[in-house]
Amino acid sequence: MQNDSKIRRLIIIGLFIALEVILTRFCSINTPIIRIGFGFLPVAMLAIMYGPLWAGIAYALGDFIGMMIFPTGAYFPGITLTVFLTGITFGIVLHKKSITYKRAFIAAFFVCCLWNLCLDTYWLYLLTGKGILVLLPARLLKIAFAIPIQTLLIPLVWNKCLKKIA
Repeated sequence: MQNDSKIRRLIIIGLFIALEVILTRFCSINTPIIRIGFGFLPVAMLAIMYGPLWAGIAYALGDFIGMMIFPTGAYFPGITLTVFLTGITFGIVLHKKSITYKRAFIAAFFVCCLWNLCLDTYWLYLLTGKGILVLLPARLLKIAFAIPIQTLLIPLVWNKCLKKIA
């Protein structure tokens, strides 16, 4: 019976990685310095179900696979580190806890402000050579949209769709 649950977990993680790649690569708005999309949703759901480490690994794998299959530029491991930390953060805040809008806001706030605004902006500075102050206005606009969207969608999708089948 234990073996069945491990197989089930791997299948679910694989499906969520595929969903993350699709949502990130095809259902998002991309510019050279920002991406607004829904790739966070499968990762947040994995974080809720399986915890920080599985969510971080799955998001990093999804980022790497998506970049290799659908490249939008050169691969940069710093971005993969950011998505790994995003999965870890979602897992720390959401795993084995009641999924409320308040908790989703806390997760979204930390992910968007620490990883997307600070760390990703630094990676983009290294990649593009543009000054951080030049990158910040668009990055701030992105998190102004991302925090409310993540805060709304994480509890909505979990509580209305996935909680029953997890």
